[in-house]
Amino acid sequence: MDGTTTLYSIGELSRRTGLSVRTIRFYSDSGVVAPTGRSPAHYRLYDLDALLRLELVRTLRELGIDLATIQRVLNRELSVADVAAAQADAVDVQIRMLQLRRSVLRVVARRGSSPEETQLMHRLTRLSGEERRRLIDDFLNGTFGTVDADPAVTDMAAMTAMMRAATPDLPDDASTEQVAAWVELAELVGDEDFRSRMRRTAGYQAAGRTLAVETAAGDELMELTRMKVDEARNAGTDPLSDRAAPTVDDLVRRFAERFTRAPDAGFRDWLAQQFEEAHDPHVDRYWRLVWIVNGWQVVPSLIPMHLWLIRALRRDARA
Repeated sequence: MDGTTTLYSIGELSRRTGLSVRTIRFYSDSGVVAPTGRSPAHYRLYDLDALLRLELVRTLRELGIDLATIQRVLNRELSVADVAAAQADAVDVQIRMLQLRRSVLRVVARRGSSPEETQLMHRLTRLSGEERRRLIDDFLNGTFGTVDADPAVTDMAAMTAMMRAATPDLPDDASTEQVAAWVELAELVGDEDFRSRMRRTAGYQAAGRTLAVETAAGDELMELTRMKVDEARNAGTDPLSDRAAPTVDDLVRRFAERFTRAPDAGFRDWLAQQFEEAHDPHVDRYWRLVWIVNGWQVVPSLIPMHLWLIRALRRDARA
């Protein structure tokens, strides 16, 4: 070492880098930034290269890079660019996890969740993408695995393809609404009764079968029904409101004449059951949740006309 080399004490390095003396000593003991030499009093001394290395270490540590990786950078085993790229990917993962955690917390706060529900929500959202797909696959396999034995189903391949094409996939940057939808969906697919409902209604949808009540009613009456219900829906008429009564009364009278029945509460309830054959509110809810989780535009209902009419008929039947 020549006499013109500038050497710095640990205290001077601390002032120049903003690091504490204790931290510099730790880096020195770890071999990350070794001292250049010793003073006559045996204090550690560092040259300009050590100062520059220390500043690089500080920068990389502030960017979240671990000390072992930094040591490899200093030893030229890794480039700063490669390390930065890997760290950026890791930060992306952390950001997605934080966003998901934030969404869960907001759902809990909004719903006033109990401790048990909070734990369930946290567990469901922590599932990996593969685990979430397996959850839905188990539901589909359990629902349609024996569907070929159902005489109402004529095209199992088309039906299962339709279901799998719309597999819900919670994104890494899920919104609060998507997290809430995913939790509800995960609970829904675990219900055995719901699987039976899905199996029955999906058969009609996939095969494009016409309901028996529609066939018996005839094209003219069904076309009139669709027209009147569409008019009511487009006018914003709530099927449970008094405004819907004239439309429903007229349709019930026409269907009763066609089926030679009295247009009473019993007939209204029977008529609702016939339209429910291919439409179930739980199944409709499943599809709405799928659309929300996948970030698709939510359609009011798979069968809007049926849904409106069923609700209107059920209201009258209860009355």
